[in-house]
Amino acid sequence: MVNTKVNLSGLVLDNPVIPASGTFGFGYEFAELYDINILGSFSFKGTTKDPRFGNPTPRIAECYSGMINSVGLQNPGVDKVISEELPKLKKCFNKPVVANISGFSLDEYVYTCEKIDKEEQVGIIEVNISCPNVHGGGMSFGTSAESAADVTKAVKSVTTKPVYIKLSPNVTDIVSIAKACEEAGADGISMINTLMGMRIDLKTKKPVVANKSGGYSGPAIFPVAVSMVYKVYEAVNIPIIGMGGISTAENVIEMMLAGATAIEVGAANLIDPFACKKIIENLPVAMAKYGINDLNDIIGGAH
Repeated sequence: MVNTKVNLSGLVLDNPVIPASGTFGFGYEFAELYDINILGSFSFKGTTKDPRFGNPTPRIAECYSGMINSVGLQNPGVDKVISEELPKLKKCFNKPVVANISGFSLDEYVYTCEKIDKEEQVGIIEVNISCPNVHGGGMSFGTSAESAADVTKAVKSVTTKPVYIKLSPNVTDIVSIAKACEEAGADGISMINTLMGMRIDLKTKKPVVANKSGGYSGPAIFPVAVSMVYKVYEAVNIPIIGMGGISTAENVIEMMLAGATAIEVGAANLIDPFACKKIIENLPVAMAKYGINDLNDIIGGAH
């Protein structure tokens, strides 16, 4: 028997497969299709302090080997997530979940993370720092090492659960940002978030997405994600959850060889709702094919 169990900051997962935030709702939607308890965990829909309607429509544009989305963090707000979504989830998922948290100011991150930290169902807090800083000229918190460290420190001061900082790839030096997060107390890194992209409709001669540009995800960004995970793994001593274009068990192994301890599957869930189930079922087969008995033996194995 092969061992697919991995350890994220003391949280032991049956396998490294985690559906990515924004592609799996709050889980119970997918529980109608299969038993989601086969997952290692999952990262629920990006949650903010206040409810958000999200961006105007259309929000999605098709691309070669991927898609562009500009949903705009549509969610019911942290209070309703705690009072309504988590109880519904508890009925169909009996493992700790990853709580994906976003904010537009340090105060918002602190408020939301402190609240979600108290929830028994939450095993890891994943802090998305790709949001625009409303008090910092609108630049994303994740575009500078200093602001990324500020968010990390602020969140760590009010939480007890492991905190993983989700990094944006839309930067010139992702390694320095990852190191700043580690020095500020991050327990782990999640990477990469979407790249920026745009499609233009030839008939209307206008951008397809109402917000003009959005996050580009899907198989085309996989090599970018592997490269960035590889570089960050060499620079930090905390676990990495790798993501970006993963759609097969072989992709999981490749990302782990680059340095990821676990992985997240995003756009693939929107193409095939059974994507994660298939990856988990195929993982032991792929491991046997490449002579891998224990996934822990291959983390960072390409270095």
